[in-house]
Amino acid sequence: MQQLGTTNPPVTVALADSNPLVLSAMSEIFDRDPRFSLVATSSTAEGFLGMVMRVPVAIGVIDWNLPALGGQKLCEVLREQPSPPRLVVYGDDPKGELPRLAMLAGAAGFAARSAPVDDLLRTCLSVAQGQMVFPFLDIRALQSDPILSLTRKERALLEALSQGLTNKDLARDFAISANTVKFHLSNLFAKLGVASRAQAIAFYYASRMPGERRPDTRPEPRPDPRSGPRKEG
Repeated sequence: MQQLGTTNPPVTVALADSNPLVLSAMSEIFDRDPRFSLVATSSTAEGFLGMVMRVPVAIGVIDWNLPALGGQKLCEVLREQPSPPRLVVYGDDPKGELPRLAMLAGAAGFAARSAPVDDLLRTCLSVAQGQMVFPFLDIRALQSDPILSLTRKERALLEALSQGLTNKDLARDFAISANTVKFHLSNLFAKLGVASRAQAIAFYYASRMPGERRPDTRPEPRPDPRSGPRKEG
């Protein structure tokens, strides 16, 4: 891998963290490193979003628990924008789930707070070169997930479909025309490789939406009366 040295243009960075001590420490670290140019900092997701929409930067380092949108929503909003910064989630990961959730939301890298600071800097440099950096994840397998190709609206439509909403319901709830609903559903079906609403709903329940932990709301299957009473083992 080509090293980014001091002769290269510095990588522009924006930081967002809800902890003022962490934000201050990160700011000092990036300020002192000639490989980076610190552009702005924020303690909220909304503040960070406003900054990077006004002043483009190459890399954004964000806290997953940013108020009030949160890191996941921030990633999803930015992935819909033209030329967004590539995001590195810098967070605690006691359950081992955060790298996967961050990638599915649209982040380009993850660095653990418990790791040495140099790991964060190396991750940012690699992400700036176009790499995806998620320790211990099979990135190729996750990138093959069709869910990743869906836009935010298409994901919302897929979830709404799973609740049994009709096209008329979707048009009302999403404040769009019936023809627009059909257009979005056609794109949604094509991306998932399905041919019907029923198949799309089955896909939803099989894969679940990224980061979701909803209970399964499918009705219990009715017993087949031809099979007779069920015997207890």
